[in-house]
Amino acid sequence: MVYFLVYLFLEIAVTLNIAAKIGAFATFLEVIGSAVAGFIIIANMGSSFSESFGALLQRRITQEEFLQLHLFMFIGAILLIIPGFFSDIVGILFQFPYVGLMITKRFYRFKNNKEKRSDDVIDVEIIDHMDK
Repeated sequence: MVYFLVYLFLEIAVTLNIAAKIGAFATFLEVIGSAVAGFIIIANMGSSFSESFGALLQRRITQEEFLQLHLFMFIGAILLIIPGFFSDIVGILFQFPYVGLMITKRFYRFKNNKEKRSDDVIDVEIIDHMDK
């Protein structure tokens, strides 16, 4: 809840500040233009997103690679659709894979699925020495 309130405050403050400088008509055009850009990005990522998700489920790529490839780009496109300058700025930043990579490394720790796994079985025999 706190994060939402911080986001809402930043969105309103940034939007009012920029809108006061560029005017109502330019703000309207920016909101419409960024929404169209967000829809175009989502429309173009369709099949590649599903292919990457399938590869993630089959463990051909790691979680980090999946997030780097598509998830942050999708979230950025959604943020571009939402009206407001702050969400547009963050949405544009999320279109660059390195921004998503920095965020995932900062907040999440991933297991390295490419490490060698030992599938060897150790056979153990337990001998019970009972004094008779």
